[in-house]
Amino acid sequence: MESKILIIGAGPTGLGAAYRLQELRYKNWQIFEKNNYVGGLSASFKDDKGFTWDVGGHVLFSHYEYFDRLLDKILGKDYLEHIRRAFIRIVDRWVPYPFQNNIRYLPKDKIIQCLLGLFQARQRKSNPRNFKEWIYSVFGYGIAKYFMLPHNYKIWAHPLEKMSYGWIAERVSVVDIKKILGNIIFCRNDTVWGPNSRFRFPLSGGTGEIFKRFIPYIRDNLFLKKEAIKIDIANKEVIFNDGDKRKYDILINTMPLDEFIKRAGLVQFFEMIKELKHNGVFIVGLGIQKQCPSNKCWIYFPEDNCPFYRITYFSNYSPNNTPEGNYYSLMCETAYSEHRPKDKEKIIEDTIKGLINTGILSEDDKKYIVSGYLIEAAYAYPVPTLNRDKALEFIQPYLEQNGIYSCGRFGAWKYEIGNMDHCVMQGKEVVDKILGVK
Repeated sequence: MESKILIIGAGPTGLGAAYRLQELRYKNWQIFEKNNYVGGLSASFKDDKGFTWDVGGHVLFSHYEYFDRLLDKILGKDYLEHIRRAFIRIVDRWVPYPFQNNIRYLPKDKIIQCLLGLFQARQRKSNPRNFKEWIYSVFGYGIAKYFMLPHNYKIWAHPLEKMSYGWIAERVSVVDIKKILGNIIFCRNDTVWGPNSRFRFPLSGGTGEIFKRFIPYIRDNLFLKKEAIKIDIANKEVIFNDGDKRKYDILINTMPLDEFIKRAGLVQFFEMIKELKHNGVFIVGLGIQKQCPSNKCWIYFPEDNCPFYRITYFSNYSPNNTPEGNYYSLMCETAYSEHRPKDKEKIIEDTIKGLINTGILSEDDKKYIVSGYLIEAAYAYPVPTLNRDKALEFIQPYLEQNGIYSCGRFGAWKYEIGNMDHCVMQGKEVVDKILGVK
């Protein structure tokens, strides 16, 4: 008889697991989602003015052949492909992304500071103890001062000296001094770094359209508006917000790990989960009744003249992200935490002020704003704190010994494997592990 597998959460990881189960023709499984929609942080919403919004600036790229084949199957030809046009807005000018490869766009005094810092960093032997020290050791004082430190603090909303740096890999472009000097001397742009230099985007429906298209494959086993409020590990039972109780043999969890530990009453881990830090993000969508003034994809903002760390010209991803007519849309992301509090009641107003301060909008443009839409992602980025891995090394083996596999961006609590492709693949791979599929 097949073991009964329950999946908590219909975000990318839960959906990846569910899809894999049906693909393998496994019968005895169910997936439960607390919201009335699927997709989790990769869902999309249409406001009453006809603008589509994502939960932050997602772009679709892949490290896996399986994920590529899956996308081809569920999206078909219903997507657009883009070359990344990403910039940093700093000292009232545009620096192409990644910043450290394109410092030639800075004022000359700042170029010199950045170069001197790079050379000095190369001459010093260092053994950094945290993310902040790693930034200084790799990039030197200038790049750290003008971009890496303020930008990362705005994103993470946590002190960088309390973060590790082992997660970095392809997330941060490190430096090649010869290349940087060549870029300066020969006035050369260097913008193709990274796996998302080309990316796809759904033709309509936003990023959430990808995950809506999982539904036909799993519909008979999908239950919406069912929040797991208690997990009884001893009796292998999940209790839901409507009083429903479901037995399981194996549980795949994708809810935030700290919440899962609390709802499972695992008091022995309550101190450890204090090491699992996260930020939240306010996503402000602004629909503007004008022709789009830019062909940019997204822009980073390291300075303190605005609350947001990134804006996306979302209408450039697909014309169907706006209503028919002469419109464009901006999606602006502001991170918050106890270290960087932000006022939800004022965030739309503060965002508009920031857009004016940074020259993205003019005062006159305010009269053309026809939609202001706010999404709050209370769990946005799991922060790679210094003691995160130590906590996970205790928690995860215990859960697996009890038939529980906690995975996904927040289920595994690992930002470095938190892209959409990573998350879908975590769902697929945990099913393969459970069923012994090679």
